[in-house]
Amino acid sequence: MQEITTKTPAIDKTTRILKYVSTQGSVTFSQIHQSLDLAQSSTATLLNSLVAHGFLRQEKGRYYLGLTLFELGIRAIESFDIRELAIAPMTFLRDSTGLACHLGVLDNTSAIYLAKIESPGSIVVRSWLGKRLSLHSSSLGKCLLAWLPEAEVERLLPEEILEAKTKTTITTRSALKTELAIVRRQGWAFDNEEDYDGVSCISAPVFDRNNKVIAAMSMSGVSFQVPEEKIPEFVELVKTAANMLSESIR
Repeated sequence: MQEITTKTPAIDKTTRILKYVSTQGSVTFSQIHQSLDLAQSSTATLLNSLVAHGFLRQEKGRYYLGLTLFELGIRAIESFDIRELAIAPMTFLRDSTGLACHLGVLDNTSAIYLAKIESPGSIVVRSWLGKRLSLHSSSLGKCLLAWLPEAEVERLLPEEILEAKTKTTITTRSALKTELAIVRRQGWAFDNEEDYDGVSCISAPVFDRNNKVIAAMSMSGVSFQVPEEKIPEFVELVKTAANMLSESIR
């Protein structure tokens, strides 16, 4: 781990101690001041302060990382804008498929686009940031529903009869539940012109560090751009891109 020196010696010593403890798991007072070549008096002062603030904990003469670091780490992860983290995976997906890519999240009773990277080709599927999609008819929506508890799915879709957006839309909640079980099992969702005539989409879920689905990533094209024989290839690319984003969040 690269050692950084600043004009604030106390901070430098503190970070050296924390990084050293993190690499060792647990250490004694003697190990810290000897390994880091720190004076005993300043080491004792810093360790007492770190323990008092919860950055370290002391048990039976040994020092361990404290829960304050865990709490701050969680806050740091949560402060990342998922849209920024999604740029590289979405660019990979767009470049690999030549099709438009979207990132969507659940917002009340619909899916909503948070990010989009347009297709490089002349054929464009019309969409925009903030566009809302029906949960039952879009691949993004089905991905966002599939890992929810059944009671939550029923709350979001309280009626048995669902709107027919096209002739291929799933129009009953019971049939949708069967579809969601398939989505969970295979790890991806397909919109076979179910939300909009002539447009097909493939989506995969994005998981956080707790293995909870927090978003979904999709690629979309007019149906002749997503022929049946290319679906397996596209599925693997979408899943790879979604996994890239999941790993960057965890």
